[in-house]
Amino acid sequence: MSASDRIQWDRRYRAGSYAGREHPTQLLAEWEPQLPRGRALDVACGAGRNSLFLAGTGRQVDAVDISPAGLERASQSAALRGLEIRWIEADLEEGAGETLPAGPYDLIVQVRYVNRNLLPRLLVRLGCGGVLLCEQHLDSMEEVVGPENPAYRMRHNELLRDVMNVARPEHRVLYYREGLVMDPDGRRAALSQVILQQKSTA
Repeated sequence: MSASDRIQWDRRYRAGSYAGREHPTQLLAEWEPQLPRGRALDVACGAGRNSLFLAGTGRQVDAVDISPAGLERASQSAALRGLEIRWIEADLEEGAGETLPAGPYDLIVQVRYVNRNLLPRLLVRLGCGGVLLCEQHLDSMEEVVGPENPAYRMRHNELLRDVMNVARPEHRVLYYREGLVMDPDGRRAALSQVILQQKSTA
């Protein structure tokens, strides 16, 4: 991700973008009781809505994003709630293998951030029994929220193919869905969602 991208995201956060989106993504909220406890990694955390939710459940959370402004807002929200989260500023497209924490993690969350080269680097950071929850914007003819650039939307079954292409024998897909979802703030989104688990014994 270029310096111009970082500047663009900083401007958005400083202008108050996404200020009302404090809820976790619905898929994460619904599956949370079934997901492993312990260490969690939130990839491209933005202003931290999913990180804050996970920390509130007692998990030890590392949260990574390129935007200092987004991380600053997230850190302030965590302080107000009395939550401890490790906020990490890092470019996830340039040298992500080095900038991501090493793991292992019990839970890794990647929500609405398209980076087609990142999946293998996330899977190797899963511990035994660890789960990857990934949610991406889906290409749609409907009026939905999210990026207008089709490069940042998944095609039909693309996310599932990407996961299966890098999955190893010890991985299994627990859930896959494509379709329209109504976010808690009333906005309609077209999403592709996958939950994958690494078996407890390889």
